[in-house]
Amino acid sequence: MRNEKTIKMVQMAILIAVLLVMSFTPLGYLHIGPLSISLLTIPVVIGAMLIGPGAGAVLGAVFGITSFAQCFGADPFGGMLMGINPFLTFLVCVPTRTLMGWLSGVIFQAVKKVDKTRTVAYFVGGLSGAILNTIFFMGMLILCFWNAEGFQAFVQANVGTGLSIGGFLIAMVGVNGAVEAPVACVAGGAISKAVSKAMKM
Repeated sequence: MRNEKTIKMVQMAILIAVLLVMSFTPLGYLHIGPLSISLLTIPVVIGAMLIGPGAGAVLGAVFGITSFAQCFGADPFGGMLMGINPFLTFLVCVPTRTLMGWLSGVIFQAVKKVDKTRTVAYFVGGLSGAILNTIFFMGMLILCFWNAEGFQAFVQANVGTGLSIGGFLIAMVGVNGAVEAPVACVAGGAISKAVSKAMKM
């Protein structure tokens, strides 16, 4: 029991270190125009699947905090949000990622119960992290900032003029989903499955 707790603590420490390295180097984000597509969901879902939903929530919170830190000058889009309302920017960045990490672990555990192959669940868990991250982030972003004058100016300058909420979501989520979801599904699922096998051995 003590060894198991030690292993989980070591795994958490490693994944937090990976998150921090990815957050503050080019490894963590793909910048496409005004968008910053995040790959930080990968270590979050790995922890959520290997350690549990609670670990996923902690790792998601770390992801969110580093994302919020990027808003202090490193990310133009985040900087724009900070200029409008720092508290709402925090809500967009941190609680959304915390919930994403927790739910990814819950979904993985639910699918694992019916997955006889013991493989599909890992890829579903990886995919769920990317999808939930996009849904929660974009949903909170729209809820908090859609009617803000500065946000609308940014949308018109970088995405298009006269866009409805639906049009904005299609434009933003389409690019994001085309990159983030497949990468998180394949990388998160494959790495988690491999590590799980290694731990059993």
